[in-house]
Amino acid sequence: MVPCMLGINLSGKNAFLTGVADDGGFAWDIAKTLQAAGAKVYLASHPRTVSIVERLLRRPQSAESRQLPYGVQGELAPAALFGCDVAYDTAAEMPEEVKSQKGYREEDVSIQGAFEKYRALSGGAPVDILVHSVAFSPEIQKNHLETSRAAYLMAQSISAYSLVALTRAALPFMKGRDASVVGLTYLASERVVPGYGGGMASAKAALECDARALAYFAGREAGARVNLISAGPYPSRAARSIGDIQVMVDHVKERSALPRAITSQEVADTAAFLLSPLASGITGDVLYVDCGYHVMAP
Repeated sequence: MVPCMLGINLSGKNAFLTGVADDGGFAWDIAKTLQAAGAKVYLASHPRTVSIVERLLRRPQSAESRQLPYGVQGELAPAALFGCDVAYDTAAEMPEEVKSQKGYREEDVSIQGAFEKYRALSGGAPVDILVHSVAFSPEIQKNHLETSRAAYLMAQSISAYSLVALTRAALPFMKGRDASVVGLTYLASERVVPGYGGGMASAKAALECDARALAYFAGREAGARVNLISAGPYPSRAARSIGDIQVMVDHVKERSALPRAITSQEVADTAAFLLSPLASGITGDVLYVDCGYHVMAP
């Protein structure tokens, strides 16, 4: 069956997705949309959230959230779900106290370990799609002046450098595949958003710089494309840690060219486009999905 949705057909494509932690964020809807388009989806979630995602994939009360979009029959059913902590490139980098924790002591959940797990579970299949949907700062509610050096560097490591590390690990699986990488960024990378603290604005700026550099190096080495989506504020569970996310949503809604909030599905649709052959000539770019807020004067 060729999926009928926006003319996007990802049949035969393998997608490696990071960042699915619940059923209320962009990564969940991206996973569903890629599967609806025909891709085989592999979820690499943080070790502490794997059990949460497992429950969401099987419990009856989450059946509605698992339904695929655009009338495509079926539910989100990943080919595999496994742990991946993008803070560590290899198991050797993990402190012993981390290795002893649940979710870590059972298997190698470093980036290298996650791709070895993918190799084993997929039978050595290539990777056509890589989705980076990871961001974290332990001091997200602190403003820029109050952010500690340790929190700032952690935000950079997990939210930005992980794109470099994941792309590097994926490239051997991507060569000759017209593969594509997509990550998620935010307007705070270039504008002051006072409530977006903990060093996250700087991390998003670094992420955008890294994506441009990776577009060159991944393109020359493996023919892979690298793009980012700058999504408007959205009241996901993760975003609630910032503070009153609804205030941010309402502020943007009032001032956007399209006076409404974005939907998670709009971000997922844009990801599907960028990850498809329809975007074969687009790389190193940031595509805004914010109802035009970014073009408006303050």
